[in-house]
Amino acid sequence: MKKKLVSLLVAGTALIAGCDKGSAPATNGTAPAASSSSAVVVDKADAVAVVNGQYIAKSTLADLEKEIAVRGQGQTFPKEKLIEELVQRQLLIQDALQKKLDQSPEVVTQLESARNTLLTQADLQNYLKTNPVTDADLKAEYDSKVGGSNATEYKASHILVKDEAEAKKLIADLDKGAKFADLANKHSLDAKESQNGGDLGWFAAGQMVEPFSEAVAKLEKGKYSKEPVKTQFGYHIILREDSRAQTPPPFDAVKEQLKPLLERKKVQKMVEEMRKQAKVEILVPLTEDKPAAVEPAPVAEDKPAAVVEEAGTAKPAEPAKAEAAPDKHHDTIPVKPEHKDKKEDKKGDKK
Repeated sequence: MKKKLVSLLVAGTALIAGCDKGSAPATNGTAPAASSSSAVVVDKADAVAVVNGQYIAKSTLADLEKEIAVRGQGQTFPKEKLIEELVQRQLLIQDALQKKLDQSPEVVTQLESARNTLLTQADLQNYLKTNPVTDADLKAEYDSKVGGSNATEYKASHILVKDEAEAKKLIADLDKGAKFADLANKHSLDAKESQNGGDLGWFAAGQMVEPFSEAVAKLEKGKYSKEPVKTQFGYHIILREDSRAQTPPPFDAVKEQLKPLLERKKVQKMVEEMRKQAKVEILVPLTEDKPAAVEPAPVAEDKPAAVVEEAGTAKPAEPAKAEAAPDKHHDTIPVKPEHKDKKEDKKGDKK
């Protein structure tokens, strides 16, 4: 029994961080919160326990149960164990306050950082609540990025190298008759594609970073780029193997995947407007030696990857099988087109 309680305490301390908002010192049947920034009144009828005069609210227990259910994928614990967890945590809080650990520079800094994070999230959530993405916004984005009548996807291979001189040398080798796949297998920096002749499979132009997609669209079938194509990943030599019309998914099937993209756009525009109107003074010197830009990682939306996002809004990803995760070369989440030629689809999707 003791062992299980200790184990739960260790796991639960992280789980219930921030959930104890209902706990507060008891004073004549009420409990003002310890924080001066808020006041939560709790009486005995609203509590599950009282520890050295401090109430633990029923809502705190409910929050803990929800948190464990979400993080533990439906896992539950007996109520007495959860209450004991909250009691132990309250004892630790009281001990820390008695030792004035809340006044230590390290804790003060962490509390301020947590407060700033919560305020930032609250402001963004409030903005999206008062400025929601409408169905008309979603339909316009769909027509622009997904449902266009001229949608085309390409089948291509590439060779990725670090510098332009090496790329030009490989182009010269191709001009002399060298096989594209052989050079890709030998020289390309891409771990996956370099084992398969540089094959990228089928992809929509919007799935690639802009310089790459523009170069692919301009190439003729069976031709390779005569000049290196520079992206943030290095220098590419691109071979366009084929192209075909793309059948987009219906609006209703993808509009929920489009929503996070439009919300990010709204938020970005809002922050940019605030920045323009703000009086900002940079107080540290800005050097010319800036670190290399890092592409933002895809935001976890817990939704199927089934829609083309705007170029630059997600980390470039590899053309993938249906519902597969994007890889590093594509700039957006891929649409999996529907084609009558099933054999051709299967071959094209193979990586």
